[in-house]
Amino acid sequence: QVELVESGGGLVQPGGSLRLSCAASGYIFSVAHMGWYRQASGKQRELVARIYSGGTTRYADSVEGRFTVSRDNAKRTLYLQMNSLKPEDTAVYYCTRGVGSWLSGAYQATEWGQGTQVTVSS
Repeated sequence: QVELVESGGGLVQPGGSLRLSCAASGYIFSVAHMGWYRQASGKQRELVARIYSGGTTRYADSVEGRFTVSRDNAKRTLYLQMNSLKPEDTAVYYCTRGVGSWLSGAYQATEWGQGTQVTVSS
């Protein structure tokens, strides 16, 4: 079965950086579209970044220029490099596999990891 396991969350000061990782198993990782969502307390879940099987990436406006999504197909691992973090980036971050189109930028998650907490605070 599909399994997605996130790691790398934690507490960081404003302006700092974190890198999230997601180890994937149970399917052919290299042909999958992958994405990161986040959900802050009391708010709706937000699609933060996605990377399509061919390597095309798309970002939410709120993180454009600060976050970078990448993948290592040999290691079956998805990454989210987060720089210049702000208190409003505080949320649980979820790794997902999904369906969509790099042409339109559409992405819909079909499987989810358990999430990892990121807290940005001084």
